Amino acid sequence: MTITGLPFDDFRALLPQLPGPDADAAAAVRRDFRRMRKPHSSLGRLEEMAEWLAAWTGRPPAVTRPLVAIFAGNHGVARNGISLRRPEETAEMVELCAAGGAAVNQICIAHDLGLKVFDLALDMPTADITEGPALDERACAATMAFGMEAVAGGADLLCVGDLGVGNSTVAAAILAALFGGSGADWVRSSHAGDGELTARRIAVVDRALSVHAGRLKDPLEVLRRIGGREFAAIAGAILAARIQQVPVIIDGFAATAAAAVVHAMQPGALDHCLAAHVSSRPGHGEALRRMGLRPVFDLGLSHGEGTAAALAAGVVKSAALVHSGMSAALH
Repeated sequence: MTITGLPFDDFRALLPQLPGPDADAAAAVRRDFRRMRKPHSSLGRLEEMAEWLAAWTGRPPAVTRPLVAIFAGNHGVARNGISLRRPEETAEMVELCAAGGAAVNQICIAHDLGLKVFDLALDMPTADITEGPALDERACAATMAFGMEAVAGGADLLCVGDLGVGNSTVAAAILAALFGGSGADWVRSSHAGDGELTARRIAVVDRALSVHAGRLKDPLEVLRRIGGREFAAIAGAILAARIQQVPVIIDGFAATAAAAVVHAMQPGALDHCLAAHVSSRPGHGEALRRMGLRPVFDLGLSHGEGTAAALAAGVVKSAALVHSGMSAALH
């Protein structure tokens, strides 16, 4: 890897330092489940989740400081009519979360999860990706570094979600750049009667791919050129969590696209991550398949905003308690 002194080099230098799983901690969980008074593997993915927690924290499964981190960004490309919502609604949704009135607030209450919402310069939308790069390298790297601070408070399970009007189209463009294909491959109609809107989204993705053609081989260039601030912050948060041995739950379509950048940077870089769900967003299931991520839920959700990740965190907490409670009964 060539070191150039550019802002992205700090993140490239992190890749060889990513820690692997703790095989001994995972093996101890497997042994515990085999000794429990139940049929072998009868708890299915709950057993897998408990083992996953142990592998990536290096200790017996426990979730005591879970955090849902939602990153909110606005996109200049939204002016192309790719959403039924106004760009101003991103800030309104942030305010709703801050006031405790969003869906994710209620799920966090139900499962005793911490919640932070990060406003990523909503008054300054990124540049229109059909005309040029969304961000310059310095701004993108700085936003990734900001996202890395999400785990600075000592979270032991991180759920990453997003807010951003138009960001499902941006996510489709990122996935097309990383995995190949055209706008039509990643943007498909999910509701009857939205053909015109779908056509605009496809056209935007194809224009963005054309404008940036030949400069999208580096995943970090994909991130800055056709991504946005919430995508950069989520990518940074995922990397920081890996370094600090914090397991991650990825929320919906946009968060998955941000994770795909990390996946493209280095194979295995998402091994500490769990996919919360497969949403009703076209292309989400295919992206998860490409990254080898098996979703916890398929509830037909398209809401985003960390809702599915928060629901999945409740299941992961339950898996940890199943292990600890049943293990205690053995002694």
